[in-house]
Amino acid sequence: MRDIKAEIVSKLAAIEEKEKVKILYAVESGSRAWGVASPDSDYDVRFIYVRTKEDYLSVQEKRDVIEWQLDDVLDINGWDLKKTLVQFHKGNATLFEWANSPIIYRITDEWRDIYESCKQYFSEKTALYHYYGTANSTFKQYLQSEEVKYKKYVYALRPLLACKYIEDQHRVPPVMFDNLLRQSLPKELSMEIEKMLEIKTKGDEIDLNPKMPVIQKFIEDEIARYERILKSMPDDRNPEWGTLDNVFLRILM
Repeated sequence: MRDIKAEIVSKLAAIEEKEKVKILYAVESGSRAWGVASPDSDYDVRFIYVRTKEDYLSVQEKRDVIEWQLDDVLDINGWDLKKTLVQFHKGNATLFEWANSPIIYRITDEWRDIYESCKQYFSEKTALYHYYGTANSTFKQYLQSEEVKYKKYVYALRPLLACKYIEDQHRVPPVMFDNLLRQSLPKELSMEIEKMLEIKTKGDEIDLNPKMPVIQKFIEDEIARYERILKSMPDDRNPEWGTLDNVFLRILM
């Protein structure tokens, strides 16, 4: 039987050897990290790496991403540390998700230091914009027909539930879909989501099923509501760079 975790760990070591980098952090993202994978879901591995001091001081710039593998089973790519710190400064919501993934393939003390220092750059407005945009795009592109892929319901519901968590708790939302569902939701909606998830997790990613009106209306109403909220929200991004500079220097020393 194929040991995917061991294979991923082996590939991370191969990346370090070939690319001459150190991987500080590697996790699962996407449906497996959310806890709603279908039997044929692939593995979305994301990692953060650091190069040598000499590489960062070189006149010749290095690429700030490593795209290692993309096939039917594995999707592996990573970000350079400097790119990562810049994205933390921008409040990148995807990066905060990686930082809180429940499935970790590699973690170092350096990464723990990085994330502890970067938590202060979480931006409610930036995160809300990201999740609202993801839900809106999914709804318009994939949820207009009479039959839909239920994985697209997850791709619309999860970001909207993350928006609700941010709105109520004012902090980084949990990654697991089950944890987001623990929020106060209408009983009928919760029941319909439970039905949808049971069908999704037993079927294939490409399966088409009838639209579910209760879920459909919730998605449509919440997209409209968060569009109104975002228009009046002030920019709450942290403009300070010194902490990030200090983290970068500490890692390179």
